[in-house]
Amino acid sequence: MKWYLKVILDNYANFNGRARRKAYWIFFFFNLLITYVIAHIASILVELTDVLYLMFLPIIYLIAVAVPTIAVGVRRMHDLGKPGWILFIPIYSFVLAVSSGEVGTNKYGEDPKHETQETIKDYINDIFALREQQT
Repeated sequence: MKWYLKVILDNYANFNGRARRKAYWIFFFFNLLITYVIAHIASILVELTDVLYLMFLPIIYLIAVAVPTIAVGVRRMHDLGKPGWILFIPIYSFVLAVSSGEVGTNKYGEDPKHETQETIKDYINDIFALREQQT
């Protein structure tokens, strides 16, 4: 859920930089799950209330998340060293989306895996430094 919220809240319309494979696919599956839940709830409500307009709820959700969905896809293509428009080539973009990204910095930015590893490493070092200061 952290990756989903990061895409929605932090990078809503950010088409710059890179997105790791994990961030892209977790966002994709949470998006799919939320769409399914909204559609299921809407169908139950239509059965109970006979208000057919409720069937537009999943469509409204999909319109609301269209920009971050495209943005994370573009950043995923950037992670592979490809331009963002490649996202709109159906089978090729899927093959790229499941491929691992370029190691190290490319023309679209730093390696997102490297940043995460450094952050975790710094966090662990900070914990040990605090423990040493307390003793």
